Order: sequence, then C-alpha cells, then structure tokens
Amino acid sequence: MLGISRACWWAGAERVALTLWVGGLWIAGYVVAPSLFASMDDRQLAGRMAGQIFQLVSYIGLVVGVSLLLSIIVQKGGRWLRDNRARIVLLMLLFVVLSIGVLVPMMQELKLIGLAPGSEQAAQFARLHGAASILHLINSLLGLWLVATGFRGGTKEQ
Repeated sequence: MLGISRACWWAGAERVALTLWVGGLWIAGYVVAPSLFASMDDRQLAGRMAGQIFQLVSYIGLVVGVSLLLSIIVQKGGRWLRDNRARIVLLMLLFVVLSIGVLVPMMQELKLIGLAPGSEQAAQFARLHGAASILHLINSLLGLWLVATGFRGGTKEQ
C-alpha cells in the first residue's frame, strides 16, 4: 500500500473514523442544533430535524465505536480492559446505547401523548432531554480527548 505498513494504515483509518464520529458530535450538538432553533420559527420542526441529525450521528457512533473497540480487543487480547482507550470507547458506546435505546424512545412516547405547556409530560420530556444533553456533552468531551491524545497514545500499556 504505497510503502505504508498495514499497522500504520490501520492506525490512520482508526483516527479518521474517530474524528468522523467526534466531529459529528460537535457539529450536530454545538453548531447545527442551535442554528436550527435560532433560525426556524417552528420549534417542533427544528426539534425533529435536530433529532434526525442526532440519530444519524448516534448510528455512526455505534458503528465506529464497535469497530474501534474490536480493533483494541484484537490488538490487546485479554488485556483490552486495561487500555484507557477501550474504557473510554466502551463508556461512549454505553452512552450512545442509553440515549438511543432508552431516552429517545421515552421522549418519542411522550411526544405521541402530547406535550401541553406546563404538563407533567412536558416536564418529564424536559428532564429526559436534559439527560440526553448531558450524555452528549460527556461523549463530546471524551471523544475530543481521544482525538487530541492521538487515540493510540491513551494506553497504560503500550
């Protein structure tokens, strides 16, 4: 492959995939969603559009996260849980699964019931949305740390 070792090529591919996921987290959460709400009069439409973008980024995260975790497991074998990268990727994946598997379905169910201003459903939706936002923030920061440290540089054992 043009004089590039397979290990070097794979490390570059991991870095690009991680950057895609983390960049998606940052762009969706801190550029696109605020822009939608700032520029659209229909908050429900802005919310639906932002939700679709977050869902897409979550699915990208699942694919990339599982791929990165499998790569670490192959590299480290039984010692993979001693690897800081593995722990962080595993935590990020847990947050993605919690968000799309628990929080989003609960929020969608509340929207189907109806979210009258001041209702208990609206308050519950706000709490769930806040929890999802916190998970997104944590994932954004964890991902940024992985990108900034070079992904391969974040291990206890080299």
